[in-house]
Amino acid sequence: MTPGATNSLLDVAGLRVGHHHRAGGGYRTGTTVVLAPSGGMVAGVDVRGAAPGTRETELLDPRNLVERVHAIVLTGGSAYGLSAACGVMSRLADAGVGFPVEGGVVPIVPAAVIYDLGRGGAFRATPDAAFGEAAHDAALHPAPSLTATPATGVKPARPAAPVTGHGTLHAAPGASPSARASSAADVEPAGTSGVAPAGPAGGPYVASGGAAVSARGSFTSASAPDGEAGAASGGACGESAAGHVSGSVGAGAGAVAGGLAGGVGTASVVLPSGATVAALAVVNAAGSVLDPGSGALAGARYGLPGEFDHLREPSAEETAAWRPSGVTSLNTTIGVVATDLTLTKAQCAKLAAVAHDGLARAIRPAHTMVDGDTIFAVATCALPEPGGEQRVFGERAGEDEPPGAELHDLLAAGADVFSRAVAHAVLAATGREGAPAYLDVFPSAMRTS
Repeated sequence: MTPGATNSLLDVAGLRVGHHHRAGGGYRTGTTVVLAPSGGMVAGVDVRGAAPGTRETELLDPRNLVERVHAIVLTGGSAYGLSAACGVMSRLADAGVGFPVEGGVVPIVPAAVIYDLGRGGAFRATPDAAFGEAAHDAALHPAPSLTATPATGVKPARPAAPVTGHGTLHAAPGASPSARASSAADVEPAGTSGVAPAGPAGGPYVASGGAAVSARGSFTSASAPDGEAGAASGGACGESAAGHVSGSVGAGAGAVAGGLAGGVGTASVVLPSGATVAALAVVNAAGSVLDPGSGALAGARYGLPGEFDHLREPSAEETAAWRPSGVTSLNTTIGVVATDLTLTKAQCAKLAAVAHDGLARAIRPAHTMVDGDTIFAVATCALPEPGGEQRVFGERAGEDEPPGAELHDLLAAGADVFSRAVAHAVLAATGREGAPAYLDVFPSAMRTS
């Protein structure tokens, strides 16, 4: 199997992803939105952490009325951050997107939060409706991509501040973006322009020295001066970026993962049937993202051929010296796993449940009393429904029978792709005081030849 063209959630055709965050002026937080294609998407959810902060999850119960949702919001700010979903809802309503009722529409926007309060210095500096509006607009109006370059093994100079997207939008604090889209269906399909060549075996290129480059060319530094992560001008400046970016962007701007910098990560895989499965994770875990014996990123074990070949186990000295500091008492990892297959709400809920296996493979421990771990699963229904499991486990179609998508294969891929997304989030995250980047702590983990 190989990743999709961008190795991101955007490889599920029709989905849009946007990020908005602020760093400085008391802020270090943000919002990420996943927009549905025209007509909405089927969704399910599985909540495993003991301290969740969510919105509209009961609607996803297969016993309840609504069959399609119009966006998923992942956000910082703990329960305060749920206000960001109101901004997304407002934008969708203005465009006439939502569940039809007498007199108009009601957009269905489930949401989940991470705990990042006070990480920028001000406890109540949290996402609000304007963050949701900006993330929505970034999803609908992505800027042109940068050009990706392959890993060379030569450690590049680190920028003074990270570039967190293929074009960014800066806004004054509290300013609401002016752009309003008429309809999510009016935007060019994902992956039709600006796509850089893929890395080995179709995977993403990754530059050495703690900088990650996605297959579509977005660049995120792994280290920057404190107070500048995600804001090229520092201060309380807002910044927006499109969906294939990984690192300290959007909802992951203030994330911490087991003492290391956390963030947003994404990955995809194309199954032999041609169906795509992808995930986006916001990694803000109380648990460790490292293999307990080697110090390697636990989620990287599930990488596709070539995906993490630039990494190796760090030296024993670096592993022994690592003593995480600043591990907070309240955390949470949240995310979305998606497919272009046709699924029911119950099947989406099962996909979300199995994706938690991928979370637990990449983070140890997971689902704790201080995590609100929540995963949504969505299906765009562009392809037929997967087959059942009539065949004996392990058997597949014969030479004269074309392989079809199997539900078991989809579920297994959902777990693996979420593990990979967790690894990408940590690898691309921007280091800061109290939360260093992975490759700043373990520089020997980067292959130099």
